[in-house]
Amino acid sequence: MQGILIVDKPAGWTSFDVIAKLRGVLATRRIGHSGTLDPMATGVLPVFVGGAAKAVDLQLDHTKAYRATVRLGVATDTGDITGAVLRTGPAADEAAFRAALPAFAGERMQLPPMYSAVKINGVPLYKAARAGKTVERTPRPITIHSIRFVEKAAENDYTIEVSCSKGTYIRVLAEEIGAALGCPATLSGLRRIRAGVWGEEDAHTMDEILALREGGGPETVQPLLLDVETVFTGLPCVEVDEAARRRLENGAPTSRFPAPDGRYRVRCGGQFLGLAQVKEGVLKTEKLFLERG
Repeated sequence: MQGILIVDKPAGWTSFDVIAKLRGVLATRRIGHSGTLDPMATGVLPVFVGGAAKAVDLQLDHTKAYRATVRLGVATDTGDITGAVLRTGPAADEAAFRAALPAFAGERMQLPPMYSAVKINGVPLYKAARAGKTVERTPRPITIHSIRFVEKAAENDYTIEVSCSKGTYIRVLAEEIGAALGCPATLSGLRRIRAGVWGEEDAHTMDEILALREGGGPETVQPLLLDVETVFTGLPCVEVDEAARRRLENGAPTSRFPAPDGRYRVRCGGQFLGLAQVKEGVLKTEKLFLERG
Protein backbone atom coordinates (compact mmCIF):
# COMPACT_ATOMS: atom_id res chain seq x y z
CA MET A 1 0.00 0.00 0.00
CA GLN A 2 1.28 3.43 -0.91
CA GLY A 3 -0.29 6.83 -1.44
CA ILE A 4 -1.13 10.09 0.26
CA LEU A 5 -3.88 10.28 2.85
CA ILE A 6 -5.07 13.81 3.55
CA VAL A 7 -6.19 13.89 7.16
CA ASP A 8 -8.40 16.54 8.74
CA LYS A 9 -6.50 16.65 12.01
CA PRO A 10 -8.77 16.97 15.04
CA ALA A 11 -8.11 19.44 17.84
CA GLY A 12 -6.20 18.00 20.77
CA TRP A 13 -4.17 15.57 18.65
CA THR A 14 -0.50 16.16 17.88
CA SER A 15 0.66 15.40 14.36
CA PHE A 16 2.60 12.47 15.84
CA ASP A 17 -0.62 11.19 17.47
CA VAL A 18 -2.13 10.99 13.97
CA ILE A 19 0.90 9.14 12.59
CA ALA A 20 1.00 6.72 15.54
CA LYS A 21 -2.68 5.88 15.12
CA LEU A 22 -2.41 5.44 11.36
CA ARG A 23 0.52 3.06 11.71
CA GLY A 24 -1.87 0.69 13.42
CA VAL A 25 -4.78 1.40 11.10
CA LEU A 26 -2.73 0.88 7.94
CA ALA A 27 -0.50 -1.85 9.40
CA THR A 28 2.74 -0.16 8.33
CA ARG A 29 5.45 1.89 9.97
CA ARG A 30 6.40 3.51 6.66
CA ILE A 31 4.44 6.70 7.25
CA GLY A 32 5.52 10.33 7.24
CA HIS A 33 3.73 13.66 7.32
CA SER A 34 4.21 17.09 5.85
CA GLY A 35 3.88 20.25 7.94
CA THR A 36 3.42 19.77 11.69
CA LEU A 37 0.24 21.18 13.21
CA ASP A 38 -0.01 22.29 16.85
CA PRO A 39 -2.34 20.22 19.05
CA MET A 40 -4.92 23.05 19.21
CA ALA A 41 -4.97 23.37 15.41
CA THR A 42 -7.22 21.45 13.04
CA GLY A 43 -7.21 20.88 9.32
CA VAL A 44 -5.18 19.60 6.40
CA LEU A 45 -2.35 17.22 7.34
CA PRO A 46 -0.89 15.29 4.37
CA VAL A 47 0.22 11.80 5.42
CA PHE A 48 2.57 9.88 3.12
CA VAL A 49 2.08 6.11 3.26
CA GLY A 50 4.45 3.32 2.19
CA GLY A 51 6.74 4.19 -0.71
CA ALA A 52 5.07 7.61 -0.95
CA ALA A 53 7.03 8.61 2.16
CA LYS A 54 9.98 9.16 -0.19
CA ALA A 55 8.09 12.14 -1.63
CA VAL A 56 7.87 14.15 1.60
CA ASP A 57 11.09 16.04 0.90
CA LEU A 58 10.45 16.27 -2.85
CA GLN A 59 7.27 18.32 -2.78
CA LEU A 60 7.13 21.15 -5.30
CA ASP A 61 4.56 23.32 -3.52
CA HIS A 62 5.16 24.12 0.15
CA THR A 63 2.59 26.93 0.34
CA LYS A 64 0.21 26.70 3.29
CA ALA A 65 -3.08 28.50 3.92
CA TYR A 66 -4.73 29.03 7.29
CA ARG A 67 -7.89 30.42 8.83
CA ALA A 68 -6.74 31.92 12.11
CA THR A 69 -8.44 33.81 14.91
CA VAL A 70 -6.38 36.45 16.70
CA ARG A 71 -7.40 37.49 20.21
CA LEU A 72 -6.37 41.02 21.14
CA GLY A 73 -5.78 42.12 24.72
CA VAL A 74 -3.99 39.04 26.03
CA ALA A 75 -0.52 37.48 25.52
CA THR A 76 0.56 33.96 26.50
CA ASP A 77 3.86 32.14 26.80
CA THR A 78 3.03 29.79 23.91
CA GLY A 79 1.53 32.40 21.58
CA ASP A 80 -1.88 30.71 21.71
CA ILE A 81 -4.71 30.25 24.20
CA THR A 82 -3.33 26.95 25.49
CA GLY A 83 -0.49 28.80 27.22
CA ALA A 84 -0.16 30.66 30.49
CA VAL A 85 -1.23 34.31 30.40
CA LEU A 86 1.75 36.66 30.55
CA ARG A 87 -0.06 39.97 30.36
CA THR A 88 -3.33 41.62 29.44
CA GLY A 89 -4.19 45.08 28.24
CA PRO A 90 -6.61 47.19 26.21
CA ALA A 91 -7.46 45.80 22.78
CA ALA A 92 -7.42 47.72 19.51
CA ASP A 93 -10.73 48.01 17.65
CA GLU A 94 -11.80 46.28 14.43
CA ALA A 95 -10.96 49.25 12.20
CA ALA A 96 -7.40 49.38 13.51
CA PHE A 97 -7.03 45.60 13.17
CA ARG A 98 -8.16 45.68 9.54
CA ALA A 99 -5.87 48.60 8.75
CA ALA A 100 -2.83 46.80 10.18
CA LEU A 101 -3.07 43.65 8.04
CA PRO A 102 -1.76 44.81 4.62
CA ALA A 103 1.65 45.69 6.09
CA PHE A 104 2.28 42.00 6.83
CA ALA A 105 2.04 40.85 3.21
CA GLY A 106 5.25 40.09 1.37
CA GLU A 107 8.70 38.86 2.29
CA ARG A 108 9.78 39.36 5.89
CA MET A 109 11.91 37.89 8.66
CA GLN A 110 10.31 35.97 11.50
CA LEU A 111 11.77 34.69 14.76
CA PRO A 112 10.75 31.07 15.48
CA PRO A 113 8.84 30.75 18.77
CA MET A 114 10.28 28.90 21.75
CA TYR A 115 7.33 26.51 21.65
CA SER A 116 8.20 25.01 18.26
CA ALA A 117 9.84 21.92 16.77
CA VAL A 118 12.77 23.94 15.41
CA LYS A 119 16.02 22.33 16.57
CA ILE A 120 18.96 24.28 17.96
CA ASN A 121 22.06 22.13 18.47
CA GLY A 122 19.90 19.08 17.86
CA VAL A 123 17.37 19.89 20.61
CA PRO A 124 13.78 20.98 19.79
CA LEU A 125 13.03 24.44 21.14
CA TYR A 126 9.86 23.28 22.86
CA LYS A 127 11.88 21.01 25.15
CA ALA A 128 13.96 23.97 26.30
CA ALA A 129 10.80 26.05 26.73
CA ARG A 130 9.20 23.39 28.92
CA ALA A 131 12.34 23.42 31.06
CA GLY A 132 11.92 27.16 31.54
CA LYS A 133 14.85 28.05 29.30
CA THR A 134 15.10 30.61 26.52
CA VAL A 135 17.41 29.78 23.60
CA GLU A 136 18.91 32.34 21.26
CA ARG A 137 17.26 32.05 17.86
CA THR A 138 17.92 33.54 14.44
CA PRO A 139 15.11 35.15 12.41
CA ARG A 140 14.23 33.24 9.26
CA PRO A 141 12.92 34.51 5.92
CA ILE A 142 9.24 33.85 5.25
CA THR A 143 6.68 35.10 2.74
CA ILE A 144 3.09 36.06 3.43
CA HIS A 145 1.51 35.66 0.00
CA SER A 146 -1.82 37.10 1.12
CA ILE A 147 -3.59 38.09 4.31
CA ARG A 148 -7.22 39.13 4.51
CA PHE A 149 -9.82 39.93 7.14
CA VAL A 150 -12.70 37.43 7.38
CA GLU A 151 -14.87 38.41 10.34
CA LYS A 152 -15.14 39.54 13.91
CA ALA A 153 -15.60 36.18 15.63
CA ALA A 154 -16.22 37.49 19.16
CA GLU A 155 -15.35 40.44 21.36
CA ASN A 156 -11.66 41.16 20.63
CA ASP A 157 -11.41 38.05 18.41
CA TYR A 158 -10.77 38.60 14.70
CA THR A 159 -10.53 35.90 12.04
CA ILE A 160 -8.14 36.17 9.11
CA GLU A 161 -7.07 33.96 6.20
CA VAL A 162 -3.36 33.73 5.47
CA SER A 163 -1.48 32.13 2.57
CA CYS A 164 2.19 31.77 3.40
CA SER A 165 5.47 30.01 2.77
CA LYS A 166 6.80 26.96 4.54
CA GLY A 167 8.20 27.78 7.97
CA THR A 168 5.74 30.56 8.79
CA TYR A 169 4.40 30.51 12.36
CA ILE A 170 0.88 31.90 12.57
CA ARG A 171 1.21 32.20 16.36
CA VAL A 172 4.10 34.57 15.85
CA LEU A 173 2.17 36.45 13.17
CA ALA A 174 -0.67 36.99 15.67
CA GLU A 175 1.80 38.42 18.19
CA GLU A 176 3.35 40.62 15.50
CA ILE A 177 -0.05 42.03 14.58
CA GLY A 178 -0.65 42.82 18.24
CA ALA A 179 2.74 44.54 18.50
CA ALA A 180 1.91 46.69 15.47
CA LEU A 181 -1.35 47.68 17.19
CA GLY A 182 0.37 48.34 20.50
CA CYS A 183 -1.56 45.68 22.39
CA PRO A 184 -1.03 42.08 23.55
CA ALA A 185 -2.27 39.37 21.17
CA THR A 186 -2.44 35.61 20.97
CA LEU A 187 -3.93 32.95 18.72
CA SER A 188 -7.35 31.69 19.81
CA GLY A 189 -8.08 29.41 16.87
CA LEU A 190 -6.21 27.89 13.92
CA ARG A 191 -7.26 25.73 10.98
CA ARG A 192 -5.08 24.80 8.03
CA ILE A 193 -7.24 24.98 4.94
CA ARG A 194 -4.58 24.14 2.35
CA ALA A 195 -1.18 22.42 2.27
CA GLY A 196 0.51 22.56 -1.11
CA VAL A 197 -1.81 21.12 -3.76
CA TRP A 198 -4.29 19.70 -1.23
CA GLY A 199 -7.21 21.49 0.39
CA GLU A 200 -10.00 20.85 2.87
CA GLU A 201 -12.01 19.21 0.09
CA ASP A 202 -9.41 16.41 -0.06
CA ALA A 203 -9.30 15.75 3.69
CA HIS A 204 -10.84 12.89 5.68
CA THR A 205 -11.60 12.96 9.39
CA MET A 206 -10.08 10.40 11.73
CA ASP A 207 -13.61 9.18 12.49
CA GLU A 208 -14.16 8.49 8.79
CA ILE A 209 -10.84 6.67 8.48
CA LEU A 210 -11.38 4.59 11.62
CA ALA A 211 -14.93 3.69 10.57
CA LEU A 212 -13.62 2.32 7.27
CA ARG A 213 -10.96 0.31 9.05
CA GLU A 214 -13.55 -1.34 11.32
CA GLY A 215 -15.12 -2.84 8.22
CA GLY A 216 -12.06 -4.94 7.37
CA GLY A 217 -8.29 -4.85 6.99
CA PRO A 218 -5.95 -1.99 6.08
CA GLU A 219 -6.98 -2.30 2.43
CA THR A 220 -10.40 -0.84 3.31
CA VAL A 221 -8.71 2.57 3.65
CA GLN A 222 -6.95 2.31 0.27
CA PRO A 223 -9.75 4.16 -1.63
CA LEU A 224 -8.99 7.29 0.41
CA LEU A 225 -5.34 7.39 -0.64
CA LEU A 226 -4.31 9.73 -3.44
CA ASP A 227 -1.68 8.65 -5.95
CA VAL A 228 1.82 9.87 -5.12
CA GLU A 229 1.92 11.47 -8.57
CA THR A 230 -0.37 14.23 -7.25
CA VAL A 231 2.70 15.67 -5.48
CA PHE A 232 4.36 16.31 -8.84
CA THR A 233 1.53 17.54 -11.07
CA GLY A 234 3.46 20.80 -11.54
CA LEU A 235 6.11 18.96 -13.55
CA PRO A 236 5.81 18.08 -17.26
CA CYS A 237 5.23 14.43 -18.07
CA VAL A 238 7.07 12.11 -20.47
CA GLU A 239 6.00 8.66 -21.60
CA VAL A 240 8.60 5.91 -21.99
CA ASP A 241 8.45 2.49 -23.61
CA GLU A 242 9.04 -0.81 -21.84
CA ALA A 243 12.74 -0.90 -22.74
CA ALA A 244 13.31 2.54 -21.20
CA ARG A 245 11.22 1.53 -18.20
CA ARG A 246 13.47 -1.45 -17.51
CA ARG A 247 16.55 0.74 -17.77
CA LEU A 248 15.10 3.30 -15.36
CA GLU A 249 14.15 0.57 -12.88
CA ASN A 250 17.76 -0.63 -12.92
CA GLY A 251 19.14 2.88 -12.54
CA ALA A 252 20.60 2.92 -16.05
CA PRO A 253 20.33 6.12 -18.13
CA THR A 254 18.51 6.17 -21.46
CA SER A 255 20.43 7.92 -24.24
CA ARG A 256 19.03 9.85 -27.21
CA PHE A 257 15.87 10.72 -25.33
CA PRO A 258 13.76 13.25 -27.31
CA ALA A 259 12.94 15.85 -24.64
CA PRO A 260 14.38 19.23 -23.60
CA ASP A 261 16.63 19.36 -20.55
CA GLY A 262 14.70 19.40 -17.29
CA ARG A 263 12.92 17.46 -14.58
CA TYR A 264 9.98 15.21 -15.49
CA ARG A 265 7.25 12.94 -14.24
CA VAL A 266 7.75 9.62 -16.01
CA ARG A 267 4.96 7.30 -17.09
CA CYS A 268 4.85 3.99 -18.93
CA GLY A 269 1.59 2.66 -20.30
CA GLY A 270 -0.29 5.20 -18.20
CA GLN A 271 1.42 4.11 -14.96
CA PHE A 272 3.40 6.64 -12.94
CA LEU A 273 6.97 5.43 -12.44
CA GLY A 274 8.64 8.36 -10.71
CA LEU A 275 10.90 11.32 -11.39
CA ALA A 276 13.74 11.62 -13.86
CA GLN A 277 16.05 14.26 -15.27
CA VAL A 278 16.85 14.88 -18.92
CA LYS A 279 20.23 16.40 -19.67
CA GLU A 280 21.65 16.66 -23.17
CA GLY A 281 19.31 13.97 -24.42
CA VAL A 282 19.99 11.51 -21.58
CA LEU A 283 17.11 10.45 -19.33
CA LYS A 284 18.27 9.44 -15.87
CA THR A 285 16.32 8.24 -12.82
CA GLU A 286 15.92 10.66 -9.92
CA LYS A 287 13.40 8.77 -7.72
CA LEU A 288 11.11 5.84 -8.46
CA PHE A 289 7.80 5.13 -6.73
CA LEU A 290 7.04 1.72 -8.15
CA GLU A 291 5.38 -0.77 -5.83
CA ARG A 292 7.19 -4.05 -6.16
CA GLY A 293 5.29 -7.22 -5.39
